[in-house]
Amino acid sequence: MLITHDTRHSLDAAVDLVNTAPEDDTADGLPDVAALGTFVRSHKISGVEVLSEFDLSAVRKVRGRIARVFEAPDARTAAGLINDLVAAAGTTPRLTDHDGHDWHVHYFAPGASVADHLAADCGMALAFFVVAGEQERLRRCEAPDCRRAFVDLSRNRSRRYCDSRTCGNRLHVAAYRARRKEAAG
Repeated sequence: MLITHDTRHSLDAAVDLVNTAPEDDTADGLPDVAALGTFVRSHKISGVEVLSEFDLSAVRKVRGRIARVFEAPDARTAAGLINDLVAAAGTTPRLTDHDGHDWHVHYFAPGASVADHLAADCGMALAFFVVAGEQERLRRCEAPDCRRAFVDLSRNRSRRYCDSRTCGNRLHVAAYRARRKEAAG
């Protein structure tokens, strides 16, 4: 599956946005407008100038809608969620070549809010996976104490953890210790 620069950029933003959501015992990764500003700058989201509490609230709603795509049980469900997300953003596809990047498509309307920008671009990036028959690559970590979102870009669709160095390694070490304890008896 060919993933263009702008699609990868939007996928990364979608995953990182979903992973800011508070889990059982974690704080919200977007607690205030300043944190939203940091997110916008770190993801180089273009065309965003001034942010407000309204933007923060709207982005949190978009975050929840994108999260449901990662939890969708099948492509039909994911497609419906993505269609609703993108339609609500009022997409206006247009070609652009800003900031030294070759021609690519932005799906948000000129002057769109940051929430509509994220909904449109991230929604379309997720849509490409459904269209390619690759919806199962949009996953949640299988570690029992982690539900972080990730996109499995492994060749054989075998990635199970958001990060093999943390979640994956922790589970492998725990399994090893359990086997050793059982063998010792």
